[in-house]
Amino acid sequence: MSRYRGPRLRVVRRLGDLPGLTRKSPRRSYPPGQHGQNRKKRSEYAIRLEEKQKLRFNYGLTEKQLLRYVRKARRVTGSTGQVLLQLLEMRLDNTVFRMGMAPTIPAARQLVNHGHVTVNGRVVNIPSYQCKAGEVIAVRNRENSRKLVEQNLQYPGLANLPSHLEFDKNKLVGKVNGTIEREWVALQINELLVVEYYSRQA
Repeated sequence: MSRYRGPRLRVVRRLGDLPGLTRKSPRRSYPPGQHGQNRKKRSEYAIRLEEKQKLRFNYGLTEKQLLRYVRKARRVTGSTGQVLLQLLEMRLDNTVFRMGMAPTIPAARQLVNHGHVTVNGRVVNIPSYQCKAGEVIAVRNRENSRKLVEQNLQYPGLANLPSHLEFDKNKLVGKVNGTIEREWVALQINELLVVEYYSRQA
């Protein structure tokens, strides 16, 4: 199955706040559907599945991509859950979003796909590109690219810039200074449950 393109507020109502997916907040606080208001006690599997779905929808990944990230995180020393979050946060589309160049991750993905973003002076149009410390991320030096990002900067998705990034709003140039720390991850998630969910597959 490809990327999710359906109604976003339905997902937010079901899974809770997803800052990367949409900036809108739902009017109703209970999950969608006929039985949304009288949901019974959820099983352990349902809780783990929900945490996994939060990651998938927030970062705009397919099931296959997320499984690949979990396997990659497993091979790295350290806490698998934290490494997984770092891998996802260091994606180019997410970095562009965290710098405020786009209001949501899908919008940032589109900016990258359409060739508006450069890494170290070269156009990179792969949203899953892994940003590394020391890399300079900038807006392409074209009028329409700059205009797009300047409009987005007036209404950024998240107010605070994480400590591992810096961004100059006048020059539209940002820099990655290191890897993100756990407390700067905007998504409210228990990453250990995601790792447990994949423990049989990965």
